[in-house]
Amino acid sequence: MEKLTKQEEEVMQRIWQLGSCTVKDIVSLLPEPQPPYTTVASVVQNLKRKEFVSQGRRGNTYVYEPSIKEREYKRRFMRGFVKDYFMGSYKDMVTFFAREEKMSTDDLKDIIREIESEES
Repeated sequence: MEKLTKQEEEVMQRIWQLGSCTVKDIVSLLPEPQPPYTTVASVVQNLKRKEFVSQGRRGNTYVYEPSIKEREYKRRFMRGFVKDYFMGSYKDMVTFFAREEKMSTDDLKDIIREIESEES
């Protein structure tokens, strides 16, 4: 899977949010100052080329839908992130963030409980 640029991720977030949308719909959800329509249309075409979105038609208008679920993208992205920055060790990643963000012991226990409850 190709990595997305920051701009592509921002547009992709809106596509996931909308489900099925036009470029105009995406532009309307982007923060001010909104990029030009043509810029967003180019980003959507890149996402289509990278197979993150599919294109259909509604009348004379192109409509776009995500080809990959947000959760699947996050899973793949995080797997690559952990591999690239933490030598594949999720333990090292959690330790790093726990120290850097100064997470409390209670927060870590809450995370463990949440993980354990999902496993059962």
